[in-house]
Amino acid sequence: MKKSLLIGIIVGIIILAGIFIFSQNSKASSFENINAIAGEIEIHKSLTCGCCSTYASYVDGKVSPKVNTLDTKGSDEIKIKYGIPSELKSCHTTIIGDYFIEGHMPLEAVEKLLKEKPDIKGIALPGMPSGSPGMPGPKSGDFIIYAVNNDGTSGEFMRI
Repeated sequence: MKKSLLIGIIVGIIILAGIFIFSQNSKASSFENINAIAGEIEIHKSLTCGCCSTYASYVDGKVSPKVNTLDTKGSDEIKIKYGIPSELKSCHTTIIGDYFIEGHMPLEAVEKLLKEKPDIKGIALPGMPSGSPGMPGPKSGDFIIYAVNNDGTSGEFMRI
């Protein structure tokens, strides 16, 4: 009796481990609002920027919409078009629907944006913080993500 119970426990653990591993490899795992968007995700980046390419791979590896990486000679045009304040700029800009996502943004913040659908222009993680998606090094504190309102003002959207 004890032997069959032990075998049952081992089989159960193997099944649970398989489910866990499968769910971790699924692109559709936890970003249901991002995965539900109509259209594609556009990442506007510098032709020579390695961290931007790493960020694009991060996004493409975690969500199911098509990710188009657009190399630009200069990033100011897209930032001006979407009204991204200079103090919130980073090295690349992502466009999803009518929203911009500036910088090395964790997808959890994008998921919140698309779930809540606030009446704003977009969100920004300024600079190139260590440990953010696409950036090397350890995370040294909260990532403060800003919402950019339609009038150009900004305020804290969330912390990760």
